[in-house]
Amino acid sequence: MTGERRGDDRPKVEPGPGRPGASPGATSGAAFAGLGLQFALAIVVFLYAGQWLDRRLGTGPLFLILGVFLGAGGAFYSMYRKLMASQKREEEEARRR
Repeated sequence: MTGERRGDDRPKVEPGPGRPGASPGATSGAAFAGLGLQFALAIVVFLYAGQWLDRRLGTGPLFLILGVFLGAGGAFYSMYRKLMASQKREEEEARRR
């Protein structure tokens, strides 16, 4: 019996975030890894859109500033919604256990 391994000797490990077999609602670092990039990208896109509008209409930095604030506000709201949805899923999962 030396060298044999029985399946019931191993400790049972529950699936959790980042583990194989984890529930689809489980959050991991990978789920939020792109939030910072998404935030920066939204600001840059709206910045360039505002800059383009300013050149087109000759309005100076008006639309550039509006674009930065609109991009930052939209990105912040998107991040807030994702984080709140994740928190709600985790709370519901904790209640089910």
